[in-house]
Amino acid sequence: MIRLSDVVKEYESGTTALKGISLRIEDGEFVFLVGPSGSGKSTIIKLLTGEIVPTSGQIAVNGFSLTNIAERQIPLLRRSVGVIFQDFRLIEKKTVYENLLRHARRRFFAARDQKRIPYVLELVGLEEKTDRYPNELSGGEQQRVAIARALINNPSTIIADEPTGNLDPARSLEIMRLLERINQLGTTMVVVTHEKDLVNQFKKRVVTLEQGVITSDGDGVGYNAR
Repeated sequence: MIRLSDVVKEYESGTTALKGISLRIEDGEFVFLVGPSGSGKSTIIKLLTGEIVPTSGQIAVNGFSLTNIAERQIPLLRRSVGVIFQDFRLIEKKTVYENLLRHARRRFFAARDQKRIPYVLELVGLEEKTDRYPNELSGGEQQRVAIARALINNPSTIIADEPTGNLDPARSLEIMRLLERINQLGTTMVVVTHEKDLVNQFKKRVVTLEQGVITSDGDGVGYNAR
């Protein structure tokens, strides 16, 4: 469950990235977060993962208050939130399995997480690629590894930051359908994207940001990126 109430974020440079936004995302929802560059999308991601704190307002994610979260709670917060990046961020000299194993060992309950590796690889359709290296995989397959990595800790929420930005249209659609399937298994899904054609193929909730404010929130069919 995600709650933002009257959230303002001002950077030391003087830029006001968010101007008092309020947003509520329920458990199990699939939400697209869209808007032009500089609209505040990246700031929201950083706030939801505890990388930065708001200037004012209240933020709660999966039962954690991010406005005044204790440092010792941040690892627990990040365990409940899986993040998928546009640029995959895989270690080139490690196999698919080793990439996932390394991520599991960085977290609590490492032994339990390691046991999830076969399951998440099957979920993303890469059970036959366990011993491959990233440079032996296509871009779509590398992004599937990144998705598997985000699932290792069994998070209740996934935040995908431009997950199809480096993929062709066919692979982009495959990845989005995989994210939809993961959502149908009960994981809350927040997808940041600028690809209006993809958004329009999925009848999901779309939250549009412009210049630090939410300008629309509803059915995404007919969404037009600027």
